[in-house]
Amino acid sequence: MGDSTTVASEARAAAYAMPLESMNVAQPALFRDDVHWPYFERLRREDPVHYCPASAFGPYWSITKYHDIVAVDTNHQVFSSAASLGGFVINGRPGDSNFPMLITMDPPQHTQKRRTVTPIVSANNLRLMEPLIRERAGLILDTVPIGEEFDWVDRVAIELTSMTLATLFDVPLEDRRRLIRWSDVYTSWPGFGVVDSVEQQRAELNECAEYFNVLWKERAAAEPQGDLISMLAHGEATRGMSPLEYFGNVILLLVGANDSTRNSISGSVFALNRNPQQYAKLCANHALIPSMVAETIRWQTPVAHVRRTAVADIEFQGKKICAGDKVVMWYVSGNRDADVIDSPDDYIIDRPRPRQHLSFGAGIHRCMGSRLAELQLQVIWEEILKRFQTIELVGEPQRSYSTFVRGYTRLLVRVRHRN
Repeated sequence: MGDSTTVASEARAAAYAMPLESMNVAQPALFRDDVHWPYFERLRREDPVHYCPASAFGPYWSITKYHDIVAVDTNHQVFSSAASLGGFVINGRPGDSNFPMLITMDPPQHTQKRRTVTPIVSANNLRLMEPLIRERAGLILDTVPIGEEFDWVDRVAIELTSMTLATLFDVPLEDRRRLIRWSDVYTSWPGFGVVDSVEQQRAELNECAEYFNVLWKERAAAEPQGDLISMLAHGEATRGMSPLEYFGNVILLLVGANDSTRNSISGSVFALNRNPQQYAKLCANHALIPSMVAETIRWQTPVAHVRRTAVADIEFQGKKICAGDKVVMWYVSGNRDADVIDSPDDYIIDRPRPRQHLSFGAGIHRCMGSRLAELQLQVIWEEILKRFQTIELVGEPQRSYSTFVRGYTRLLVRVRHRN
């Protein structure tokens, strides 16, 4: 890609030149190239409940305004997450190989099964986990090369996230990269960098299933413990799950605990580099770390969309949405809605209400690990500011090819110690 200013200008011209009725924002290349912004800007202004009649995933509705997204996300009576209808992503299809999981369940099943695993992210458990997260963050940062280029995604973001994942599942630390790999394989597009084919994707996910089936048998035969697998194996609402549903929930927990944290850790470095005045503000006042973390999660929006399926006809903001229609909530757009968030395209670490965002969703499916994600970001930045004068971005980042994950595959940086 060329100069970022030129690319952004060209993207804006293209977004406003095309007929509105033919606009299709569900294109992974738009997100990989970071040129999706003007398309969503136009939809919010001109057609916030927009119907796309044809895409690689069939027809779908785009919900792009903050309050409209909240309205859909909290109306599970009309807008269903059920796997049998296609699940929670735009490319899910009714009757295909969607794994049943918490996020593809409606009440009452969702409520009962979610309650089984929420203790692992309780306030008390997070307090117990914080010293371990801090110790690991320090060890990771103390081993990065000073004054030399390295990949922040691999050396820091993935490393901290993978260690936390290993703790949540109580698996050996030497297996931590396998957990990240399986999460990436599940969310990847075959042929675009992670796996080469659907067959390879299926084979690696089968390997993941076999690994976790062994863990299930071990944990089910032992006394209940505080890790996620033991919770599922002994929980009243989950111990009778089918192998497919168990694996679906394992994948959900892997992806949920990986993507938001990992990509926000990298996103914070990118955002603070692009906004040096905000970095100076942070260095001068470390008490701004919690609000910086929340602002990063909004500004980054690590999960770009979540999908629902209408189970009844409904008139919504003057549009007729029919039963069976695919409805896509674009969190990445809602988080840039100027009617709700002042100067939403700006990265401002001391906003009055920094946690007012949609990155964790709304309603019954709101991300249960949100506080754990925030904790890891807060701890890593507390440790960064103790050690480093600067984290300098070297070139443009490489981004994920996905309409679901807004993340980074590579972020070259150079760090300098505090004097």
